[in-house]
Amino acid sequence: MKKHIFTILILIITLAVIAGCGSKQIPVIGISQFGEHPSLDNCREGFLQGLAEAGLKEDKDFSTDYQNAGFDPAIASQIAQNFSSANVTLMCAIATPSATACFAAAEDKDIPVVFTAITDPVRAKLDSGNITGTSDKLAVDEQLELIRKLQPDAKTIGILYTTSEPNSVSAIEEYNEKAANYGFTIEAIGVVQQSEVTLAVDTLISKKVDCLSNLTDNNVVGVLASVLEKTNEAKIPVYGSEVEQMKIGCVAGAGIDYIKLGKQTGAIAAKILKGEAKASEIPYEVISEYSIYINSAALAKMGISVPLEVSQKAIEATNS
Repeated sequence: MKKHIFTILILIITLAVIAGCGSKQIPVIGISQFGEHPSLDNCREGFLQGLAEAGLKEDKDFSTDYQNAGFDPAIASQIAQNFSSANVTLMCAIATPSATACFAAAEDKDIPVVFTAITDPVRAKLDSGNITGTSDKLAVDEQLELIRKLQPDAKTIGILYTTSEPNSVSAIEEYNEKAANYGFTIEAIGVVQQSEVTLAVDTLISKKVDCLSNLTDNNVVGVLASVLEKTNEAKIPVYGSEVEQMKIGCVAGAGIDYIKLGKQTGAIAAKILKGEAKASEIPYEVISEYSIYINSAALAKMGISVPLEVSQKAIEATNS
């Protein structure tokens, strides 16, 4: 009797092992987000939507391991190394510091990396190898044109940026190159870390700039609410570069929708997960759709009237 029971147990264990060996492992996507603010959160949300629209279901076709670096490059590197050690199937990197960290950690293991919210992948050296993604290149000409229409007499635009962020350095160069075409000069102040941003705002205010144009700089966007407190008190309008910045309180902006950017990124990742293409075979994509967003309440507080040609094509951006 005991021998019979033992034989049955051995059979059950054997069948379980065989079933386990034959079971399909769900691909794991490691999502590294440099920090939490609405723009980057929207990238992540859009990324998951893009995967879903491509026919992939979470917990069936893939699972995710979401990690947030809290705007700390050292933590971003640690997250990337952890993903590499865990042999995730694919890394999704949101913002440049996370992308460079993931690419460095994934290179030896040939883990594909898909990035998003990177203005200049070439300057960031993320344009070749087992990596691809989407660029949120700023609509600088459209932004300068909008500022000129809303503030016909403005002369100087202030910009805050992080000196170590390739995206921001690239954007400053483009602003400096194009500003004169619209009758502006640029007063740019660089910071090293987020704690320096509000002090830099005070410096710009003291220089009597006519307005600020905000980039997608993570250190600056992370404390945008504090920036706006100071500029509102000084009656200096701030222009944003994507819809969430207008919702927070920027007066207007020629910008993008990061949900759409994330969806575009998710579609690329889906091709890789389905085996339709390798990351190295997919050139990074630049979002081409821009909209004019306005925050009417913020404009009114600054005493700025909106010309008909702007209002006819503008989209109201508020949190209500």
